[in-house]
Amino acid sequence: MKLWRFFKYELPYLAVFLAGYGIMLAVVAADPAALLRGETALYGLALLVLLWSCFFIRRYVLTLQAARQLYEPEAAALSLEAELCREALDTREKVHIRTLNEVRARQNDHYNYIVSWFHEVKTPISVLRLLQQTGMDANSLEEEISRIEHYVDQALYYAKLDSFNQDYELVNCDLEKLVKELVKNHAKTFISRKVQLRLDLAPATVQSDAKWLAFILNQLLTNSLKYTAVQGEISITLAATTEERLLIIRDNGIGIEPKDLPRVFNRGFTGTNGRAYAHSTGMGLYLAQELSRKLGHYITCASEVGRFTEMTVHFPRNYDAYLDTVAPTKP
Repeated sequence: MKLWRFFKYELPYLAVFLAGYGIMLAVVAADPAALLRGETALYGLALLVLLWSCFFIRRYVLTLQAARQLYEPEAAALSLEAELCREALDTREKVHIRTLNEVRARQNDHYNYIVSWFHEVKTPISVLRLLQQTGMDANSLEEEISRIEHYVDQALYYAKLDSFNQDYELVNCDLEKLVKELVKNHAKTFISRKVQLRLDLAPATVQSDAKWLAFILNQLLTNSLKYTAVQGEISITLAATTEERLLIIRDNGIGIEPKDLPRVFNRGFTGTNGRAYAHSTGMGLYLAQELSRKLGHYITCASEVGRFTEMTVHFPRNYDAYLDTVAPTKP
């Protein structure tokens, strides 16, 4: 540390000393009964300079020590300002570490998802190659292609999740029409697996993004089909209350373990079913829930092992997703 740089910040102390000495001389000189000799004033000044020298030498040594121990948490602060500055830096460092950990966690989740996605998409590709060698079956071929398209769509929506506010359009969506189109897209899967479909639909309009909402509903129905046995049953119901509209997708499949139920919407969570019945990325329900929340909806799940699984999409009547999206973020 350069000496001139040290004295640059110590000038206020020097000014206080000089001002105090000047005031003392002025008070003595103003008293008619006081007799102040020049030699006495110089002697007092010499003593004061000696005191200043000891003070600044000591302070310079302490400053050098503080500079060397700058990154040591137990080092003593030289002033209240330094202590407050250290506390502010510690807070910023904690925030930085927390943010860095979150970024690393997202990167790790992204890596795990990509690896799982590759494994997922390899399965239908292998089936296609097998069909190519043994003779093409049109229904099987289309089913595998649909699976690949679903995995590709899932990856695309996952990639767009963080930039959602740049790629959405809130419009009035006809839920009944969306459900019928969704069922039509999965018709061959219903037929090939002999899964019975029960529809209880009524006209219902909700404010949402048609493309994102279609992906959400498709993810829920795909999950139901995946975990429903051959000749099983899936029902889709549209209902309404005074506070919200409800879309309920219920199947009589294998159900979800009670220990897994609270975590089905967690990022990357596969659970017992995902490990035992199929390779799973654990991202489908997570994406569906996250997209629903961004649109002002939310999904709940109820299930009993071996009996049923029921996914309910809630559309609150008094929620304006657009106003919530454009509202300024509070600091």
